[in-house]
Amino acid sequence: MRRFLMALLGALAIAVATGVSAEQTWKEGTHYVVLSSPQHTSVPAGKIEVMEVFSYGCPFCNQFAPLADKIRRALPANARMTYLPASFGNSREDFPVFQRAYFAAQVLGIADQTHRAMFDAVWKTGELAIADPVTHQLKRQQPTIEDAARCYKRLTGVTPDRFLAAARSFSVDVKMKQADNEIRAMEVPGTPCLIVNGKYRVVMDSLGSYDELTGLVKYLVARESGP
Repeated sequence: MRRFLMALLGALAIAVATGVSAEQTWKEGTHYVVLSSPQHTSVPAGKIEVMEVFSYGCPFCNQFAPLADKIRRALPANARMTYLPASFGNSREDFPVFQRAYFAAQVLGIADQTHRAMFDAVWKTGELAIADPVTHQLKRQQPTIEDAARCYKRLTGVTPDRFLAAARSFSVDVKMKQADNEIRAMEVPGTPCLIVNGKYRVVMDSLGSYDELTGLVKYLVARESGP
């Protein structure tokens, strides 16, 4: 994943400046994997889902976020971007807390408007930092769901009590369990990871530019769109 992001971020400036999009032959097993267990999508009938599996605690997801936004804006009208927070049981980098926070925000209808701001709270302002800004070592005490609730209050005005009630609700517990099961079924190797229509997993490290990634995603969307 590190190799992919270094190549992709380095090539992005050239791709944006020139607008060049080379022809590419996409190969199953090399550039994308057909999932052995297709998953249900969360988009309306007739729409094609492009899902990013992510975590606010993932530094690569933070680097990828601007590119994910560009891909979302470049999708055809029949495709829609969605987000699935991963846990992987990775409490050292606070993945389970961030997963719970995202689903609470989703239940409250504020997830979309706060998505990029949450990355900033972890990686820019340090409000929800998982690592010491000087040593870059992971903090022994990671941000709590209460810390996240206070951050969401600043961002949206939703009170901590209301946020925490959603975060600790049965529906969020179910969403977290379903997400973990879905991520295992899709054999997601790490974050960020793109899944198209619950059927295709993009092999991120097979790509070296923003144009290639966008081209592959559009190809898979077209494949699902039919004739």
